[in-house]
Amino acid sequence: MREELRDPGRLEHILTAIDYCLEFSEGKTEDDLSEHDPLYYALAKNIEIIGEASYMLTPEFKSAHPRTAWKHIIAMRHVLVHGYFEISKGRLWSVIQNDLQPLRAQVTEYLKEFDNKS
Repeated sequence: MREELRDPGRLEHILTAIDYCLEFSEGKTEDDLSEHDPLYYALAKNIEIIGEASYMLTPEFKSAHPRTAWKHIIAMRHVLVHGYFEISKGRLWSVIQNDLQPLRAQVTEYLKEFDNKS
C-alpha cells in the first residue's frame, strides 16, 4: 500500500525530472533528437521517471488532483518502457515543449499544499 507521506517525495522526483528535461532541451530543436542519441535517451529517461513517480502517487492524491492528466502521464511511461519502439522523437519533443511547464506549475502548487499542512 502506498503511503500518503510519500506523495511529497514523488512530487519532488517529478520536479527534478522536469527540470532535467528543460535543462537538457534548452537551446535544442527537435532535429537535435535525431542527431544526438544521448540527448534523446536522457530526455526519454526523465519522461519515464515522471511517469513512474506519477504512478507511485497514492490513488487518494491523484483523485484529489484531477486537473493533472495522471493517466496520460503514466501511459507515456508505459509506452517508453514497454513500447519504446513506438515513441516518435516528434511526440517526445512535443511533450517537452508543450506539457512540462504546465505540469511543473501544477506540481509546484501541489507541494505548497503539503507545506501548508505542516
